[in-house]
Amino acid sequence: MKKYTEKETELFYDEEDELYRSFWDENGSLHWGLFNKGNEDYLTASENLTNLMAVQSGINSKSKILDLGCGNGEVTIQLAKKYGCNIVGVDISGVRIENANKKLKGDSAVSSLVKFKKASATDLPFDKEEFTHLWSQATIYHVHDKDKALSEVYRVLKKGGIFVFDDLTKPKQEISKDSRKYVYERLLFDTPFSFETYKKKLEEIGFKIVYSKNISNHLSKSYHVLKDILEGRLEDNAKIKYIQDYKRLIFAYQKMIEAIENKELGWAIFVCEK
Repeated sequence: MKKYTEKETELFYDEEDELYRSFWDENGSLHWGLFNKGNEDYLTASENLTNLMAVQSGINSKSKILDLGCGNGEVTIQLAKKYGCNIVGVDISGVRIENANKKLKGDSAVSSLVKFKKASATDLPFDKEEFTHLWSQATIYHVHDKDKALSEVYRVLKKGGIFVFDDLTKPKQEISKDSRKYVYERLLFDTPFSFETYKKKLEEIGFKIVYSKNISNHLSKSYHVLKDILEGRLEDNAKIKYIQDYKRLIFAYQKMIEAIENKELGWAIFVCEK
């Protein structure tokens, strides 16, 4: 696998944010979904994941949460509104943090509960044991020093605190040329973790696994639905600006689906207690 830098990942998301928002979610909630009924629209499936994570982690009005990889801040603000909790969102993308702060300025109902900062997962600018919960969606696979990031998570969590997150996994280490090119290298990432070895790593750091589930089938469904959305956009030419980008992503998403079917890419959710 090629090795990528944190700066390359930052630039990737700075440059791609507008494109993804054009078909994924205009409000910037750019993560995968749980299709519990099988026929939900994409945003409903995304909300299903957020709701499951919130329930499993026991978030309430007394929680102090760090949202690691908060992106455009959509879910961060949703959590503050729903639970009345204090929450800080951090992300490596300056563009997305700027979007999140703009969103926050327009929402006085939660302005006292939410803050956003640009920061690296490997060097969190917070004190030891500062948070009751650490929340992360579709983020840690992008971090190139995952051991350091997971250790930082452990450091900033209070004793008894909860780490709830989803992440991509690699069910087998030997993968095809297409999966390497159109999945891993396209997204500038690699991971040493399968579903089982991820749990072992978390336990080595000191976490107790409270809940874990392999949800790779929902990742495949997510990309099927996203591919259908893109194909629909091409048919009606709703976003002429992005025609070539949409064609590129349709091809890439088919390769993502094939990688999942071939056990070359997986997705899992974990809830851990410090």
